Amino acid sequence: MRHVPSQTIRQALAEATQQLGDRIDAEILLCHVLDKPRSWLIAHVDDALLPDCAAAYALLLEQREAGKPVAYITGRRGFWSFDLEVTPATLIPRPETELLVELALERLPIDRTCRVLDLGTGSGAIAMAIAHERPAAQVTATDASSDALGVAQRNARRHHIGNISFFHGDWFAPLGDKRFDVIVSNPPYIESSDPHLQQGDLRFEPMSALASGIDGFDDIRRIVRDAGLHLLPGGWLLFEHGWQQGDTVRALLRDAGFVDLSTARDLEQRDRVSLGRLPQQL
Repeated sequence: MRHVPSQTIRQALAEATQQLGDRIDAEILLCHVLDKPRSWLIAHVDDALLPDCAAAYALLLEQREAGKPVAYITGRRGFWSFDLEVTPATLIPRPETELLVELALERLPIDRTCRVLDLGTGSGAIAMAIAHERPAAQVTATDASSDALGVAQRNARRHHIGNISFFHGDWFAPLGDKRFDVIVSNPPYIESSDPHLQQGDLRFEPMSALASGIDGFDDIRRIVRDAGLHLLPGGWLLFEHGWQQGDTVRALLRDAGFVDLSTARDLEQRDRVSLGRLPQQL
């Protein structure tokens, strides 16, 4: 084990912040090593950092400095009211995706049975948030990655979410003729040649969850095309997309026969989620 000079938590955080250029990342990684909440650090900044902890912390800082996402280093990421397991098999949940959950909940009854489908569930974040807020709902979640599906299942068990059924397969493939009141998805929507895919955290996330063909719309086209076969009359389709894709997405929904089209913006006032309703009479 490497030798790490004796220091206090305050000193360790100061050095780590300088090393990473980010105080929050430094705190999260230290809390992970110490198995303590961030609030604990405030009252213990002058405590000595034990040598074993200091050595473990130094290794994590090296990983972060090399670009590895904090969520993959700690294996955790918060979303909605959950602390979720994440792995390199899953996309890292983002706060802006909570908008998709909020819009779906507005279209779901609070106290009666309904059927919801989450396509490409990844860590299970969206499905779990909806299932938790609508306990009478029957939520179905699919993913083409068996590794990702395993993560989602573990997250659901850990948080005691029992009203989700998981299916392994590509988009609608494992569902047969099942139909739903609401379909949600955070599909891949980045152009395959986008240089951002080789920068920052995106370098470490699964490419299949990020990129979708030359123009970024391959998977969105499939979802819009097939959603009508799996929605009940009057049912809603909602999905996240890129901030410059709203016009094209609404056109795709319109051409597929959806009505009541709209696009919601995130906190940065960028197009984020588009939605449409299947007509009552087909």
